[in-house]
Amino acid sequence: MVLLPTDRMDSLFSPRCVWVNGPIIVGAGPSGLAVAACLREQGVPYVILERADCIASLWAKRTYDRLKLHLPKQFCELPRMPFPDHYPEYPTRAQFIDYLEDYASRFEIKPEFSCTVQSARYDETSGLWRVLTSGDMEYIGRWLVVATGENAESVVPDIPGLGGFGGKVTHVSDYKSGEAYRGKSVLVVGCGNSGMEVSLDLCDHGARPAMVVRDAVHVLPREVLGKSTFELAVLLMRWLPLWIVDKIMVILAWIVLGDLARLGLRRPAAGPLELKETHGRTPVLDCGALAHIRAGDIAVVPAVKRFGKGDQVELADGRVLNFDAVIFATGYRSNVPQWLQGTDFFNKEGYPKTAFPHGWKGQAGLYAVGFTRRGLSGASADAVRIAKDLGNVWREETKPTKRAGACHRRCISVVF
Repeated sequence: MVLLPTDRMDSLFSPRCVWVNGPIIVGAGPSGLAVAACLREQGVPYVILERADCIASLWAKRTYDRLKLHLPKQFCELPRMPFPDHYPEYPTRAQFIDYLEDYASRFEIKPEFSCTVQSARYDETSGLWRVLTSGDMEYIGRWLVVATGENAESVVPDIPGLGGFGGKVTHVSDYKSGEAYRGKSVLVVGCGNSGMEVSLDLCDHGARPAMVVRDAVHVLPREVLGKSTFELAVLLMRWLPLWIVDKIMVILAWIVLGDLARLGLRRPAAGPLELKETHGRTPVLDCGALAHIRAGDIAVVPAVKRFGKGDQVELADGRVLNFDAVIFATGYRSNVPQWLQGTDFFNKEGYPKTAFPHGWKGQAGLYAVGFTRRGLSGASADAVRIAKDLGNVWREETKPTKRAGACHRRCISVVF
């Protein structure tokens, strides 16, 4: 127990302070839910803060209608609860949201919604984390779990002339369906999984998409002979070194998909697994877009040099094309540097400096989940580690001989 002078106590516990009898979890996406469920299993109370008005707001509010999980469901389930047996191998967006809501209900996870974290810092004098939220409410506790993840904020590149473009400009996080673009020419900036799938969706709804491919990219078939390519890679990694598995993946892609360089899709020199391991660049799993590229329904164009007047777009090869709309499929980034203060555990991009599988625990009661660049499986693995570690500390510190009468039922114990 930390004893503070009276004036220090007065400054620490302001009129709108909440003492948290357990860890403070920031973020109620899949990562935060996974930690909360595992903590409950360990008997550790917590409070979970969420800036939106629902769980998994990225999935619920910032994903397009046709989205499906790109990996088989067994690689995407959260700890302690598999997907229902009747779910398909690649669950839809709606099915995944239902799964998360059932998960929260089963483990009685009740976040504090519409609670945006403005800042979080460690008070060395008291040995406590102080988390200031919207409405000037401050949560104070021994442990902080950062679960805001890799996709907290949309990324839109700063391209000359963009502000003067006369057509509709949006990020893929605001895109729902190609129906709104029927009959229009649309420039999709980005060729990752989202860029490919949005281009396909636009094509299916009668739009005329052109996809910007600025850099080399690995495109793999989603399945090979009815077997998930990702599952095959995981299996091979048990027996073979990464560089050999990479070569096998590239050869399989060439056999199944052919020479993609003719379509304007160059492969990087490094293998797909190596790029994922070192730079977090996920290979694209083809869900049907390549067939439309070959048919000429989806054009492949180089990088955008600048936006001109009206609906003009100048490309890196000198061509000037006209588009009715632009959709940026340029990804997301962590927002941790915007609110977490006084710690060097995260780098300037908002990722733990220590690589997976050791980047889940920092100093002074700081934890991180959802920053592994390994999707839901990586987040689940870290959630289990965090809960086990906190469970051990909690049981040690709440032994009757040390802290008689400790409260296990409520995580928010006092509102001052």
